[in-house]
Amino acid sequence: MSQMAIDQVLAQIRAMSGQVRLDAPRPMPLAGPGQPSASGASGPSEFASILKQGIDAVNQSEQRANELAGAFSRGVPGVSLPQVVLQMEKASMSFRALTQVRNRLISAYQDIMNMQM
Repeated sequence: MSQMAIDQVLAQIRAMSGQVRLDAPRPMPLAGPGQPSASGASGPSEFASILKQGIDAVNQSEQRANELAGAFSRGVPGVSLPQVVLQMEKASMSFRALTQVRNRLISAYQDIMNMQM
């Protein structure tokens, strides 16, 4: 992967990171008597759906890389080696990013579980 392509990917990651900071959840008001709890189902289910979308995107990337590799090995016209290599690198990079997210989530969970009450 060229330095230019890596710089483009890093720029995209930084842009997404900026969007996440802008879309950060606002503090929820505390529930008073007779009001529903502030910890509604929208928070956890929204997080779960975002996580599931990310996992699905990585899975689709892996499947696309495998399809292209199979098509290239069968000699399908229009499938070139650079396309296959590029798609496989994209899939590999997205899988590594997903692994890092998983590691961060596990670390955060362990930190929370080790907190003194």
